[in-house]
Amino acid sequence: MTGLARRVLAEFLGTALLLIAVVGSGIAAQRLSPGDVGLQLLENSTATAAALVAIILALGPVSGAHLNPVVTLADRVFGGLRSGEAAAYIAAQVLGGAAGTIVANAMFSLPAVTFSATERSSPGLWLGEVVATFGLLLVVFGLVRSGRAAAAPFAVGAYIGAAYWFTSSTSFANPAATLARTLTDSFAGIAPASTGGFLTAQLIGAALAVPAIAVLYPRISERAADVVLPHGTDSRPKEPGYADLT
Repeated sequence: MTGLARRVLAEFLGTALLLIAVVGSGIAAQRLSPGDVGLQLLENSTATAAALVAIILALGPVSGAHLNPVVTLADRVFGGLRSGEAAAYIAAQVLGGAAGTIVANAMFSLPAVTFSATERSSPGLWLGEVVATFGLLLVVFGLVRSGRAAAAPFAVGAYIGAAYWFTSSTSFANPAATLARTLTDSFAGIAPASTGGFLTAQLIGAALAVPAIAVLYPRISERAADVVLPHGTDSRPKEPGYADLT
């Protein structure tokens, strides 16, 4: 298997596992704490944040563990990926998110696919997605540029866990996850009709974050290939300190 194929597989599996965590913990929270939405959100956010840390640690050395099209698009802008690589990453993330949601539904004896009826559509929610996505990219690229990529799994997990609470939208901040969450009519779901506003807001957040990162970290392109974690590519040697996975 080529280096790119390994990285694409890692993105597929990582995004699938992320959605299993998001959707599965949401379903479990509904069943464990019926009628208490605040406790359900706490359970969902805690499980998601912890799983995200573990997934990035496990798969980051292979692909960087983007697990998110906006991270991949920003990395393409800064030169960390070629266009074909970015397209392959995004396709794997979208397919992985859908697969993970289906697995989560099946684990809890729900239909494999049931389109969500949860409407999430208002200017406040869209602004929440702009803020969540902007902050996520700032955290990721700021850590990489400052030479603290080893802290990225914990910082990203902490940010997403916190953003569940401080954003009005509960911080989807991920187009692949947004699309995948239409496939479950559970606590984590979003109605297909609501995805347009969320996806647009996420792209706006990314469009605002990229120039902000470029101004704050003028030499970000020198470290763009290390997002989210340093990893092997087809064109450059891997960072020291990581096992030779190829």
